[in-house]
Amino acid sequence: MALPKKRQSKARGRKRRTHYKSSSVATTNCPQCSQTKMPHRACPNCGYYRGRPVVSAS
Repeated sequence: MALPKKRQSKARGRKRRTHYKSSSVATTNCPQCSQTKMPHRACPNCGYYRGRPVVSAS
């Protein structure tokens, strides 16, 4: 297996990783209170999930 002869600089390694970016978090609107929430999770505003209260709203 091939091995590098010289160590790569930090700048060169970081240039290679410029496209390693995290994607933005997907959000949906809550059908109960119309606030934004993450999909497949209880609404942090009203505490409802799939039309039922599952968490006490704070």
